[in-house]
Formats: sequence, C-alpha cells, structure tokens
Amino acid sequence: MDTIANLFAFITTPVSWVIVQFHKMYGAIFGPDTGWAWGLSIVSLVVLIRICLIPLFVKQIKSTRNMAALQPKMKAIQERYKSDKQRQSEEMMKLYKETGTNPLSSCLPILAQSPFFFALYSVLSHIAEGKTIGVIDESLLASARQAHIFGAPLAATFTDSAAEVAALDASLTSVRIVTAIMIILMSASQFFTQRQLMTKNVDLSVKTPYMQQQKMLMYIFPLIFAVMGINFPVGVLVYWLTTNVWTMGQQMYVISQNPTPGSKAQDAYLQRLLKSVTHHGEVRGRRRKNIVKLIVAKGSDRNDNERRFFAGLAKAGFAAQADGTVAKADVVTAEAEGQAAAKRHQPKRQSKAQRQSGGAAGGQQAAAKDAEGSSEPTSLEKKPKESVEDADSKASGRADSGTSSRQAKSGQRKGQQRPKHPSSKK
Repeated sequence: MDTIANLFAFITTPVSWVIVQFHKMYGAIFGPDTGWAWGLSIVSLVVLIRICLIPLFVKQIKSTRNMAALQPKMKAIQERYKSDKQRQSEEMMKLYKETGTNPLSSCLPILAQSPFFFALYSVLSHIAEGKTIGVIDESLLASARQAHIFGAPLAATFTDSAAEVAALDASLTSVRIVTAIMIILMSASQFFTQRQLMTKNVDLSVKTPYMQQQKMLMYIFPLIFAVMGINFPVGVLVYWLTTNVWTMGQQMYVISQNPTPGSKAQDAYLQRLLKSVTHHGEVRGRRRKNIVKLIVAKGSDRNDNERRFFAGLAKAGFAAQADGTVAKADVVTAEAEGQAAAKRHQPKRQSKAQRQSGGAAGGQQAAAKDAEGSSEPTSLEKKPKESVEDADSKASGRADSGTSSRQAKSGQRKGQQRPKHPSSKK
C-alpha cells in the first residue's frame, strides 16, 4: 500500500492543503485538536471531491444502463463470430461507437478518486509515523496525532499493536471496536449501493450474463473492502465510509429521476408522474415532458410500465400528446370524430372494375329511358305475334323476289329454327 501511495505523492500537497483549510474552519468551532475538527475536514474533502465528480458519476450511471441494454446484441455478436476473435472485437467496438457507450465509464468515478484516496492514505500514514508531509508542519502534526474519533486516533489501524496504539494515547480495545464498526458500515454501504442499482434500475425483462456478473460483484466488492479495511487508518475509513454514503444517496436520486426503461424505478417514477398529472391536469417540467414525448414516440414498442402509465392516463380522462403534454380525452375524441366526418364527405375512390360496372349500368339505364321515350316498338316482345302461315308466306315471298337468295336456296329463316319433324322430307 505504501508503494502505491508513493506513486501519487505529487497530489499529497494539494490534498493536505485542502484538509488544513477545512481544519482551520472547523477548529474555530470545535477546537483545533479535537477529532471533530479533523474528522469533519476529511468529510468535507470527500464532499468537495464528489461534487467535482458528479459529471463522471452521471456518465457512470448511463454507461451501466447502456451496457445492460447492449448485452443481448453483444451475446449475438459473440455467437456469430465465435471462431474469429478479431472480427468479434471489431464488431464490439463498432457497437460501442454506434450506441455511444464506453465500457470504462462505469469505472471512471473510482479511478478518478484513486489519486485522492492514496494521497490521503499517505498523509495519515505520515501522521501515524510522526512525519510532516505537504503543508502539514510540526504544530499541525502534533494536533492531528492528538485527535481521536470516538476514542480511536485518526492514524490508528485495526492491525496496530498495543504499543503503537499506546504511543497515540489510546487503548487497543477502543481502536478495534471503532475500526470494526466502521469497516462493517463501509462494507454494508457498498453492498446496498450495488444492490440498489441491481434491484431497482435494471430492465427485468432482459436476462443477460451481465446481470449475473453484477450480482456476483454485489457480494464480492464488500468482502474485498472488508479485508482491505483492516489495514486502513481511521481517517481513511472515515473517507471511504463518507464516499460510500454519498454514492448511495446520489445514486438514489439519479435512479428516482432518470430510471432505466423497464425497471422497477421506472414504474415508480411513472406512477408518481401519473399522480401529478391527475392532480394538476398537466405535465409539469421540461424533463417530464421530454420523458412523455419519448414514450409516445415509441408506439407499439412501449414496455409494460409505459403501457400501465398510458392506461392510467386514459382512466383519468387524459391522453398523451406527441409534444409531451396531455389533453382531456373528450377533446381528443371530438377532434378524431371531426377528422372522421371530414373523411366521410370526400367521394370514395372506386376501383377500375367498379367504374366499369358503374358505366355499364348507366348505359343500360340510358337505353331503357330511350326505349320508353320512343313511340315505335324496338323490341321483339312489343311486336304483335304473327301466325305461322303469315310467316311462311312472307318468307316464300322474300325468296321469290330475290331479297335473300341465300335464305331462299337454303330454305332457312333468320334466327333460331325449330327442329324438323322426322317424317318430313329432306
């Protein structure tokens, strides 16, 4: 640990300077040699660092969410290019680039804190050894060595011997009790922070190996910190416990305000939004309108939480609009009926077959009207029936006069003929 701390020796002076500035402020209130003055100085250092790291933390949350959403596609790429590792890596990088996901973003807050953590560890180790470091001179060193937090010196560790603890004017029992409690709290806060992320902000409809890995880390990380914690000075335990509590609270806020689609957190958020819309009759806030707008744009791709939200809006008499606002359901229905009425007034488009059949029917109707308006009979049905003899005589007359030589030769009449009697001569 000392070797790693030496790698970050360049930042020990800025860290010690920040601690000294906070110590001056709290020393004026609680006394310069008290554990409250030095302990709150460390807590304030954590708060200052975490405020500066808020953008990285937000990026971590988004990266973790994107990685969880990409797991099915990543698994498909691995199966498709199982025998070609190079192509597999290229496709993975292409997927990350298209979705704007950085796998290292989930580790950024921890990596960014590492220099400050090891610098603080180096400062406290020098205090325990009675050595000056950074801007901490002899007077500040003596004050820090006298500071106790609940009876445990600021620079004491769980593994210190009785002689080392006595040199810091404390008892071994009080040091081990305080450090053990702080190690347990540090590990528990780490566990609940990871558990909060896995149980509330994960899309439960997607089961991927990534979720199993996160569950394993949820149990492994607290154990790692518990083992490492026995070598941390009390001041470093204060630092790490404070940053875990800060992370848990910050993550709780981000999850409640910007949950992952399909997660329990999204369901809770949409239910709160539904109550707000029902109470106020509108969607309040630009961010909420953007969320409703995105859900409306999804169409049939909405998840169960979003469908329940829309069903609740309809039950309350509201309908979500494309711009993220809501309108009364009766207004939306009236507009829909008006559009339907406008469509009914327009002539219905006919197919080619319908147009042709319609034209034929019109021609028949016109012909019927012409027939009714004419004084002379145009149909065979309107002519008086003629006797067979008259017809024969007319036919023979036409044959003799030569008007139809062809019919005369054949002895046939125009039109359909009656069958001949079998006894008739050919």
